[in-house]
Amino acid sequence: MDARLRRVNKEIADCKNDKSSKITIDLVDDNPFHLIGGFDGPDGTPYEGGRFQVDIVIPDNYPFQPVKMKFITKVYHPNVSSASGAICLDILKDAWSPVLTLKSTLISLQSLLCSPEPRDPQDAEVAKHYMTSKSSFEDTARYWTMVYAGGPGGKNGAGKGSQGAERDEIAMAGLDRAHVAQFEALGFERAKVIDVLRRLNYRGANVANINDDRIVEELLK
Repeated sequence: MDARLRRVNKEIADCKNDKSSKITIDLVDDNPFHLIGGFDGPDGTPYEGGRFQVDIVIPDNYPFQPVKMKFITKVYHPNVSSASGAICLDILKDAWSPVLTLKSTLISLQSLLCSPEPRDPQDAEVAKHYMTSKSSFEDTARYWTMVYAGGPGGKNGAGKGSQGAERDEIAMAGLDRAHVAQFEALGFERAKVIDVLRRLNYRGANVANINDDRIVEELLK
């Protein structure tokens, strides 16, 4: 058995023996170098009550090269791509150290959900939302947790968890219903209005900086 496989097997066994952290690591198709990690959303955050899965690929030179991780569960967070699940975290790049383990790295991802870094974003649109209106951002992140991670129902009144809950596209985009309705009333399709308002970050204090003509101009493109 080579050193990499020995190390990975030990880390998986250590994780299974640690019931308190609720961190899980499972093999994909019995491949010890392709794994799925899981952890609970941190208490006191918009991710509380959700369960988040992460795709893990062990490189050939592990532990001297960082593991490759990306979220499988969709997450609304400045440092996670809402499209691909790619993660902006220094220990997954140049700050990696061979003393880090799969469990400690997953715990670092869990901590990242507690402490967003919007000035070093992976998802620029989400970072803008966070910096424009943190409360609106948190409502949206909470809604995504409900829809994608099985979290409890939020302010938007949809059902509990993703099972059977009709997805609310306005809540998914973190927009004000009245703003969407205002431009729908001009004859524009809801999906187009949502896309334009989301791209322009038409939220919070930023609403005063964007006049209606600019929005209509974008809707007409």
